[in-house]
Amino acid sequence: MDRLKKPEPDHPLFALSAQVEHVLRTHVKQGDHLCIALSGGVDSIVLLDVLAIFSQQMQFTLSAVHINHGISSNATTWSQFCCKRSYDYGVSIWVAYLHIHKVRGVSLEASAREQRYRIFSEVAADYVVLAHHLDDQAETLLLQLLRGAGIRGLSGMPAIRQQQQEHQAKLLRPLLNVSRHQIERYAQCNNLTWIVDESNDDTAYDRNFLRHEILPVLKKRYINYAKTLTRTSRHLSEASVLLDELAEIDSERCTVSGRLDLGSLHQLGTPRVKNLLRYTLVRQGIQLPNTGKMENLTQQLLLMRDDGQLRVDLADYEIRCFKGAVHILHKIESMPTHERHLVSPDSLVWNDEIGQEMQYMHGKIEFSWSGNQGICREKIASRLLAIRLRVGGESFKPACNRPRRSLKNLLQEASMPPWQRKLLPLLFCEDRLIWVPGIGIDCDFQVKSGEMGILPVWHAIKNN
Repeated sequence: MDRLKKPEPDHPLFALSAQVEHVLRTHVKQGDHLCIALSGGVDSIVLLDVLAIFSQQMQFTLSAVHINHGISSNATTWSQFCCKRSYDYGVSIWVAYLHIHKVRGVSLEASAREQRYRIFSEVAADYVVLAHHLDDQAETLLLQLLRGAGIRGLSGMPAIRQQQQEHQAKLLRPLLNVSRHQIERYAQCNNLTWIVDESNDDTAYDRNFLRHEILPVLKKRYINYAKTLTRTSRHLSEASVLLDELAEIDSERCTVSGRLDLGSLHQLGTPRVKNLLRYTLVRQGIQLPNTGKMENLTQQLLLMRDDGQLRVDLADYEIRCFKGAVHILHKIESMPTHERHLVSPDSLVWNDEIGQEMQYMHGKIEFSWSGNQGICREKIASRLLAIRLRVGGESFKPACNRPRRSLKNLLQEASMPPWQRKLLPLLFCEDRLIWVPGIGIDCDFQVKSGEMGILPVWHAIKNN
């Protein structure tokens, strides 16, 4: 581009440029890689223009990602437009193609947003730069307020946020203090071109309804409503930080062996238990349940005895209690028997291979040589070896000086939670159970002292 120059201080567009520069110089250092989320709308086109200027001055790498949702009939044209604009600036671009399907109980808008952020989590960069601005922030606060959100939901969008995993790019929003009017004026003064999504005028979407029907009326009386609501978001954000700090204190007090302890939770009041639960779920990347479910979960935990058992579903997760500990589990760990074949076959043949790693259910089994322990190879040679799940009625003798006992009693004595017992991989030699993870190897199949044996080790996917 011929025009890659920062506006002078007396230029009417200086304020927008200065706001972006302040955020960049606060968070970005020389050599960083910034990837702009380029939709092709006026907001992201202006951000691309400004970032192109500062990428030269501050010596950071700039690329772009465009997400083709496949919803609009114009989606392909928009992708082509974004590629052309990126090439004009000498910026490389990745186009991610999505197929958004309507899910019962979830709006198309919410599904698209979830998929966008999944793509952002895959971007190889230091920052994914988003073009959210002052008016977006105000609209978000009102939408969350109308949905009955709590303090966390009303805190608005932060200028910078770490995604779920530390190795993933941070999300950076340098336009949060810039109004839509300033952005449009910048685009017009610099003769920029952009696309207009026809769905932006569809008031069937809540955000568009607010933008076109409610906010113009609000602005007649409260001309600076966007700045005022954004200030409210900042206040609520500070309150949210304090609640997280309180939750961290309660977490240290109530966590035993990595899990929340029921007895300790009972010493907290209802609001603090609820706050701690929200904090714990968010830290694990779990979508918070609605108010009713959160109230129900809190009350059940406060009424639960240490020897009681509990199961509460939370989308792809569930909360269980066992022996006074709260377990937060991915649902694969408690999948009903009739659904298990969707994850892994009920039976898996082992060909007596050493050094082999076998994927099974929610983990893997490794087989290696070991001295003075393990399975005697001679006793399993040329026999059918299979990994299966419990069906009930199995017996086992891990200690040669004790009688054969039911597997059920052995697992109970080992304090293994019921949902783990159901998905525990068991090794059978024909119809004889010879290995149980966490319990041992059947006496009749163990190697003698001084011999090398085959040692199976089970690595389950870790969950709280």
